[in-house]
Amino acid sequence: MARLVAFFAICSLSTSIASAGNPLLVEGKVYCDTCRCGFETPATTYLPDAKVKIECKNRITEEPTYTIEGVTNSQGEYSILVKSDRGDDVCDVVLIKSPDPTCAKPSAGRDRSRVTLTRNNGMISDVYFANAMGFISDEPLASCDEILRQYQVPDEQV
Repeated sequence: MARLVAFFAICSLSTSIASAGNPLLVEGKVYCDTCRCGFETPATTYLPDAKVKIECKNRITEEPTYTIEGVTNSQGEYSILVKSDRGDDVCDVVLIKSPDPTCAKPSAGRDRSRVTLTRNNGMISDVYFANAMGFISDEPLASCDEILRQYQVPDEQV
């Protein structure tokens, strides 16, 4: 039994040492909800130069433990390096600011994305994907009525 405990302790220690200098990468997208429907549609545009941040808090005390900001590229995509495993924390990617003043209000329920940033979860990749987050356009596009008809279920199927 003592050998088994020692084996697991050595394995755990070697995993911790191996991952200490190996950052995690968080990737995601930021969009403008041009139809004001709460999800991505064919009319959705992706926002370059949108600001986001990763904020991590202690699971028990909810005190902030780590924060880092990022900016989206020309396709509305961001990649943020997190320097260490955050296994004891609860982490969210959060919208900060839209570059488009006509699409600057964060979409309720799509303004943050929870990410589990630890190697102690069976994942073999150092890349973590966050759900897309969005801002809501001040006015829907004229083409949105037609686009949203695609999502309606005919009465006979309800």
